[in-house]
Amino acid sequence: MSLLQKILTLFRGTAHEAGQAVVDKNALKILDQEIRDAGNDLVRSKEELTKVMAQRQLLATRSADRQAKKAEYENYIAGALRQGNEALAREVAERLATVETDLKNDVQTLAQYDDSIRALKTAITETERKLARVKQQVDTVKATEAVQRAQGAVAARHSGANGKVVTALDSLERIQQRQAERGARIQAAAQLEAESGDNDLDAKLASAGLLPSSGNVDSILDRFREKPAGQLGHDQQVLTATLTPTEADRVRRE
Repeated sequence: MSLLQKILTLFRGTAHEAGQAVVDKNALKILDQEIRDAGNDLVRSKEELTKVMAQRQLLATRSADRQAKKAEYENYIAGALRQGNEALAREVAERLATVETDLKNDVQTLAQYDDSIRALKTAITETERKLARVKQQVDTVKATEAVQRAQGAVAARHSGANGKVVTALDSLERIQQRQAERGARIQAAAQLEAESGDNDLDAKLASAGLLPSSGNVDSILDRFREKPAGQLGHDQQVLTATLTPTEADRVRRE
């Protein structure tokens, strides 16, 4: 196969696939149209059946008229022969022969009409049954298609929701990581400030017991135990000198 033939074959294959894809995508629309076409054909078949039945009825009516005419001619022939009028009887007999020929043709034609009517009725009944079955199946197919579309939409939304949840979790993780890094930087800055200022030195002196603890109860009592009694009286005099007479008197009594 030459290169050009292969290219043409490729084009035909591509066109077939594209056409098949269009057909598959619009399968339900095509099916609905095919059912409508079948319904229209069924209506036309019924119309044809009506025409055939009407023609058969007309022929049957004409045949009945010929049958009556045949009986009439037979009476005429019998009367002419009783009168001895051979010529008249022969003339009537010629007309009777034509009527009998027509009646024989009518019988054949009526039989053909009857065969056609039976065949059309059978075909119409079978077509109606098949068309009803196809419509029922199409309804089932449409219902299934609707359910599958709904399921596909739910699945798509669920998939999208999962994707959004994953994205949200990633964002949350990044935020937590940034917060952890910021907290670590704050702690590091506080540690550097403590090491570079007086706080670290004070902490070391206090740990060594070199810093006075003025607010300690035991240290206050020790301070008073170390002072002589005279010093305590002097301190009381200094204290009472700064007080009002009433407050000073209360302190002396105590």
